[in-house]
Amino acid sequence: MTTQSSPSSLGTVLVTGAGGAAAVTLLRSLAGHAELVAADIDPVAVGLYLTDASRRVLLPRGDSPDFVDALLAAAVAHHADLVAPTVDAELLEVSLAADRFAEHGIRVLVESPDTLRTCLDKSTLMQRCAGRVRVPQSLVLDGATTDAELAALGAPFIVKPRSGAGGRGFRVVAGPGELTDADRAGDVLAQELLPGDEYSIDVLCRPGGGVVAAVPRRRDKVDSGIAVAGRTVADPALETFGREVAELIGAQGVVNVQVKLDAEGSAALLEVNARFPGTMALTQAAGIDMPLLAVRAAFGEPLPERLDFREVAVVRHWGDVVVPIDEYGLVPSHDGR
Repeated sequence: MTTQSSPSSLGTVLVTGAGGAAAVTLLRSLAGHAELVAADIDPVAVGLYLTDASRRVLLPRGDSPDFVDALLAAAVAHHADLVAPTVDAELLEVSLAADRFAEHGIRVLVESPDTLRTCLDKSTLMQRCAGRVRVPQSLVLDGATTDAELAALGAPFIVKPRSGAGGRGFRVVAGPGELTDADRAGDVLAQELLPGDEYSIDVLCRPGGGVVAAVPRRRDKVDSGIAVAGRTVADPALETFGREVAELIGAQGVVNVQVKLDAEGSAALLEVNARFPGTMALTQAAGIDMPLLAVRAAFGEPLPERLDFREVAVVRHWGDVVVPIDEYGLVPSHDGR
């Protein structure tokens, strides 16, 4: 197994979405390597309490028109050297504002706008990857969609929003008669139903492009879109699949490629989370600390040509962070109030 770089000071890193599993994993990975600032919309988000009380901040929602201004103000106030957004709703606007952050000497650990636009629209993603990797038969539903087009998907088939994560809006339908008018508004994707096991492939890329590692994880038990039991799998075909998708979308950091096996056992693309996934801790346990490596790369440190991993399994449980009562819920907003 390739040896990873030794610890060094990485400056100050501001992590958003501190209530989510991805942010908590990132904060824990960077502890001892960087000064950490945690941000969230919720004053009792668990990740806030993994940092010093003076390094916690409340932000508006990621889809608020004030979000980027508030994030930039918080980053400047805390002398951040790097900002790592972890919430889907934040990613594109932060990426588009990268030059504004750079004016203050602040890097942003986020994919390019093109990559994000591709991944945030599952229909666009399928079109980008079709012909290079197996993608499910897919159809954007609208008022002109015919029963014959739907029949080509097989029965039953699935419907899900073109954008969104965590399994929200996903359902299996027996046929066209179960579709509603809302399904046909142009923002819902219908796809063939894939019957096999589901895998997530964590992929680490260089900032200038090029894949360093791809770690497939089988999702054995899922709760609210998050895997709560699973294992890493040394499967060259899945690793190659993850690498190819990452290259097709132009990934330059950490992305999470989700696939499911078809009836013949071949992987087909479900979606790509162009950010740190919530179950990244399993990939770390397998020997590749992608959050730490990605942050080091963002600061200009070279990445190895290739990193290998070992097969391990994990089951997840609730963890507790005990908080001093005089700190509980007392987190300043981005404007210091």
